Amino acid sequence: MKYLTSRPGRFLYVHTPKHGSWLNLVETLFGKMARTFLKHIRVNSKQELKERILLGIKEINDSPVVHRWKKFDFAHAF
Repeated sequence: MKYLTSRPGRFLYVHTPKHGSWLNLVETLFGKMARTFLKHIRVNSKQELKERILLGIKEINDSPVVHRWKKFDFAHAF
């Protein structure tokens, strides 16, 4: 804690709604991967699969979509 207090502004604490789990975002990402660049693929090795996944993630990151929480009241987050 002493180390972290010596580095102000290093971390940003973000409140997420209780009813919208971050897992929903992860599940959405995996679903998108399965429907797009992993659909009907054949690979010859784990390395090739890894490269295809990393390329797909790079393509997703090249045009990011910001997730906006809806119906979230910050006052009730605690």
